[in-house]
Amino acid sequence: MRIGILTSGGDAPGMNTAISAVVKAANYHNIDVMGINYGYNGLIEGSIYPLTESDLENITDTGGTILKTTRSPELSETEEIKIQSILRKFRINALVIIGDNKSIEAARKIQQLGIKVIGIPATVENDMVYTDYSIGFDTTVNTILDCIHKIKDTSLSHDKTTIVEVMGRHCGDLALFSALAGGGEIISTPERKLDLNTICSTLATRINDGKRNNMIIVTEELHDIQQLQKGIEEKLNISVRTSTLGFLQRGGNPSAFDRVLASRMGIAAIELLMNEQTGKAVGIKENKIIHVDFDKLSVDTGDKLENYRLLETILN
Repeated sequence: MRIGILTSGGDAPGMNTAISAVVKAANYHNIDVMGINYGYNGLIEGSIYPLTESDLENITDTGGTILKTTRSPELSETEEIKIQSILRKFRINALVIIGDNKSIEAARKIQQLGIKVIGIPATVENDMVYTDYSIGFDTTVNTILDCIHKIKDTSLSHDKTTIVEVMGRHCGDLALFSALAGGGEIISTPERKLDLNTICSTLATRINDGKRNNMIIVTEELHDIQQLQKGIEEKLNISVRTSTLGFLQRGGNPSAFDRVLASRMGIAAIELLMNEQTGKAVGIKENKIIHVDFDKLSVDTGDKLENYRLLETILN
C-alpha cells in the first residue's frame, strides 16, 4: 500500500498534527506516504512528493498546513479520469483527505471511482454535524477568547457596547462557545438569528440595570454589522463599536485538545485502511473516535440545535 495525503478547504490549526500522525502511523506499518500539495488541485496536476520523517520535524505544534491548501472544486468527469491516471502514475492506491464538508464530498466521489479513501474533519467552523468536534475548532475558540478579553478591557473602561463578528457562516458554534466562555451577553447565530428589535430590547434592559459595557457576538455574513451598529445607535442613543476578527481566527499554534484530536484521528485513518475499510470519515463522539460511511454522513442538525437550546439557558 502507498498512501497519498492532502489538505483541502480552509486551513485549520491541527492540520499539520494530523499529517504527522498519518505519516508516523503509516511508517509504523511500513507504508509509504506521498504528500499532495495544494489539495485537489495538486492531485489533478500531479504535485506529489514522498513525505519522510524529516518533513515532519517541528510541525506538530504549528498552524496552517505544510501541504498547502485550496478550496475543494466540483470535480468534473475529466478531472476524475485525470486523478485516476495520476494515482496510477505515482502508484498510490489509497488517499487520506483532511478538510471540510466539501472536501469530504469530493472524497466521496473519488471513492466511487474504486479508490480507497478516508476523510478527516478539519474546519474551524465545526459545521460537520456527524462529529462533535472538527480539528481546529478548539484552537479558534481560544483565539476568539483572547481577542474578546482584550476588547472587554477597553469596553469596560469606556462603558461601550461592542459588536464582535466571528467566523462560522452556516454554523454558530464559534459564536456560541466564545460567548459562553468569554462572557458575550448577546449572541446572534444562523441557528437563532436575532433581529434589530430583539437585540435593542435586550440591550436596553441591560443598560437600564446599570450594565453599560456589553458585547454582542454575531456569526459572519448574518448581519451587516455597520447597519446593525447604526440601528442600535439610533434606537438607543448610545455609541457602539464594531470589531471583525477576520482571518486571524484561523492562525496560531493548535491547542493541546486539537493536537491530541488530530493525532487520534490520523492514527484511526491508517488503522481503517489497514483493515481494508474505505469510504469513511473519522470523527469523535462522547470522546470516542468513530467512523461513518460517506453515504451516511448526517446533515440533520437536530443534535446541535438541542445543544443550543440547552446552552442558551445559561446566556439568557
